[in-house]
Amino acid sequence: QGHYVESGGGLVQPGGFLRLSCAASGFTFSNYAMRWYRQAPGKERELVAGISTFGDLKNYVDSVKGRFTISRDNSKNMLYLEMNSLKLEDTDVYYCRAPGRPDDYWGQGTQVTVSS
Repeated sequence: QGHYVESGGGLVQPGGFLRLSCAASGFTFSNYAMRWYRQAPGKERELVAGISTFGDLKNYVDSVKGRFTISRDNSKNMLYLEMNSLKLEDTDVYYCRAPGRPDDYWGQGTQVTVSS
């Protein structure tokens, strides 16, 4: 079963920058597309960004297009999310996961708080 450890979150002012990291283990990372999700208390988990196995294809939810960049390093089994021009509404817990792996554990996530 896959395991994920997210890190890099924190408290940042509006307009600020954060870089999230995700360490994946328990499966052949380079064989899977990867995704970042986010979830606020009491709300459904939202897909934020996805990346193909070799990183050549990327997609984003409309609300983060032009501000967030997803990337991966298959040699290190790492996934990243660079977040620029952060907005108050980006405040959430962020998670990473490979699609198509229903038995994987969700990581603990990393809290991103955008506040002035």
